[in-house]
Amino acid sequence: MNKKLKVTVVGGGSTWTPGILNAFVRHQERFPISELVLFDNNWERQEVIGKYAEILFKENCPDVKVTYTMDKDVAYKDADFIMVQIRTGGYELREKDEKIPLKYGVVGQETCGPGGFSYGIRSLRDMIEIVEDTRERNSEAWILNYTNPAAIVAYGLTKKFPNDKKILNICDQPINLINSFSKLMNIDPNSIEPRYFGLNHFGWFTHLYDNDGKDVLKELKDLIKSNGFLPADAAERDQSWLDTYALVRDMVLDFDEFVPSTYLQYYFYPEYKASKLNPNYTRANEVMDGREKMIFEECSKAAQQNSTEGIHVVKNEAHGDMIISIAEAIYLNENKYFIVMVENNGIIENLPDDAQVEVTCLLGNRGPIPFNYGKIDTFYKGLLENQYAYEKLTCEAYFEGSYTKALQALTLNRTVNDAKKARKILDDLIEANGSFWPKLK
Repeated sequence: MNKKLKVTVVGGGSTWTPGILNAFVRHQERFPISELVLFDNNWERQEVIGKYAEILFKENCPDVKVTYTMDKDVAYKDADFIMVQIRTGGYELREKDEKIPLKYGVVGQETCGPGGFSYGIRSLRDMIEIVEDTRERNSEAWILNYTNPAAIVAYGLTKKFPNDKKILNICDQPINLINSFSKLMNIDPNSIEPRYFGLNHFGWFTHLYDNDGKDVLKELKDLIKSNGFLPADAAERDQSWLDTYALVRDMVLDFDEFVPSTYLQYYFYPEYKASKLNPNYTRANEVMDGREKMIFEECSKAAQQNSTEGIHVVKNEAHGDMIISIAEAIYLNENKYFIVMVENNGIIENLPDDAQVEVTCLLGNRGPIPFNYGKIDTFYKGLLENQYAYEKLTCEAYFEGSYTKALQALTLNRTVNDAKKARKILDDLIEANGSFWPKLK
């Protein structure tokens, strides 16, 4: 294809944006852009990242027009792809999401349990606004959403915009895991054809086929059991992530039919995980003291020296590469394998049709074409039905302003499982979120 593209990154002031910018440069030959717009509602953050973007593209892709803005018309009009990565409430509210549950001995985590519930309700409001603002100005753009917690956001957006077939909800953890599997087995990650089923941050790899059509999942499980498990980029990860990946071995030893997503540990071992988390210094603090400071210091340094020489802004290349690769697959109609979220509609036969399942799909310019899975066994069905009910009730609590449904959602969540704790946590979260949440009655 010869068309050059206009792409907008919403949440352009995010610490993840520099990695995406670098991926744009790497992919420019196959995914050519003529205009890049960074859009954020926090000008202070956006200006720092925007100046880095200008310098990076001046050095590597000088023909690309780079704009950073708070103007919705500039951001959304005529864009071919809108890539969305927002964090409503910033790290300040993420910190509360994590610390409030820990007061009651419950897992405090960004996307799982009460923290994910809190963040999900905040994200829904802004994600709906972004889609509405985009569609007022642009009916054709692909909206690629990787805002967390993706499962709740995906379910809510599908309910709000049931006929919009150009919203695609994605997550980089399956690709991070495939890269990690590949390193452990010493094979090319691009040679792997995965099969996967579940909900976002709540699923399992069932097969991993290599170029010869051989399923190497058993080999992977044996390696995990004997050698443990680390992320592919372990040397660049914070200790909390190393601990998270290490517990995959425990899950494979306990339930060795498939290989689970790392996030399932919060639901399998909620008391153990809560006991290992520091209620005074959570992952949010780790990020604010680490990646957050490093990224903004490095981008500011680039602006001062008017050069990216010696600047290091990326720890994990997989995130940016995944986002551009997904857009590239649509643009080039590659029909390439990706694990993404789609409405169930019989893909997993014995789950509700409106569940937002995460499964292997072929992705091209018609959007994702999922592989049907069939029926799942009782253990997986029980877990997924419970999680689906929690996600559905969370979205209904948002749309209906229902305190009762919010309480039901938290009570159902496997990290809580106690209505008295759920009520205390919910009341604290209502106070902490203030105007970021609708009023729950």
